[in-house]
Amino acid sequence: MATLQEITDRFKAAVGADSGLGKTLKFDLKGDGFIHIDGGSVTNEDLPADCTIVVSKDDFEAMGEGKLDPTMAFMQGKIKVNGDMSVAMKLQPLMAKMA
Repeated sequence: MATLQEITDRFKAAVGADSGLGKTLKFDLKGDGFIHIDGGSVTNEDLPADCTIVVSKDDFEAMGEGKLDPTMAFMQGKIKVNGDMSVAMKLQPLMAKMA
């Protein structure tokens, strides 16, 4: 299991100078911390975002490893998306870079 810092570092590497999302995004890892992405900035701050994805750290890691399909996780209620859903839809390329 990766630590929050390891996951954040992978996001920083995947994001580079610009996430390409066009808006802010926050992952709420249900008590295990936050990952906030704004352009090329990736932090663990609990800042407001255009889109917040609530998911357990375990399920987040399983998606990153290809063991859990994000669409199925959403349908099963393992992922909740609050705010601008179009931001969440743009995540695929970023998540692929992390794998």
